[in-house]
Amino acid sequence: MWSHSNWQQTFYGSGTKPNERLEKYASVFHTVEGNTTFYATPSAATVNNWRISTHDEFRFTFKLPKSITHQHMLRGCQTELNSFMSIMAPLHGRIGQWTIQLPATFGPEHIEQLKRFCALFPADFPIGIEVRHPAFFSKGAPERELNAWLMDQQYNRIIMDSRPIFSAKPDNDAIIDAQQKKPKLPVHAIATANNPMIRFIGHPQQEKNYDFFTPWITKVAEWVKQGKQPYLMIHTADNNIAPELASNLYQQLKSRITLPDLNPFPISKGNTQIPMF
Repeated sequence: MWSHSNWQQTFYGSGTKPNERLEKYASVFHTVEGNTTFYATPSAATVNNWRISTHDEFRFTFKLPKSITHQHMLRGCQTELNSFMSIMAPLHGRIGQWTIQLPATFGPEHIEQLKRFCALFPADFPIGIEVRHPAFFSKGAPERELNAWLMDQQYNRIIMDSRPIFSAKPDNDAIIDAQQKKPKLPVHAIATANNPMIRFIGHPQQEKNYDFFTPWITKVAEWVKQGKQPYLMIHTADNNIAPELASNLYQQLKSRITLPDLNPFPISKGNTQIPMF
């Protein structure tokens, strides 16, 4: 996300207008996970504003509408998909990947639907697929078949790491809500294509994320050295400290591999020192 009320005081600065947030966000971070499209297709004017507010090196990873992925389960929705892609056309050149997030009810018996659906996309459209059915995490035949197909088609398997949030004590509404909604599944750190994507659901206390993230430092560095460009999305239960956590984890990665410096947060007015944990 790039629009969160708490960030007005910690990331953007109190004088930042809502329509200025994306531009300021893109001045610091290189990518964003666009959850808004999961809930509703934006207007053409909104999409154009997103294009104007970002630069050519910035990458969006928009989720497909839930009406396609969850309600229709990828069946009979080519017209809706075409309409959505037409609306999003001004941003096609700034897409890191189109995210197909599937519900836990989408199991091995639906795999042919997924294959047919993905065939609707042009060959140059990058695709990331997030599965949540337990069978795809059992290391059995369904998972092997899925991974083999993803590798063959060069589709990215999206990795959800929800261990940090489930390690938190459920002592507030945000944590309870996150633990009820986020899947609790094994973490299989596999790159099926060139843009593996990690969705890291962080602990609300920054210092308690380090042990969970340490293996990712090694894995992401390995992928980068192989010529891949991973996407790392940082969340927390309420997302209040997500920018700080993302910056801190980026610095951890930067100590292992060559990465560009992040610009200071807009609120810092030139202060480049981000507290480390």
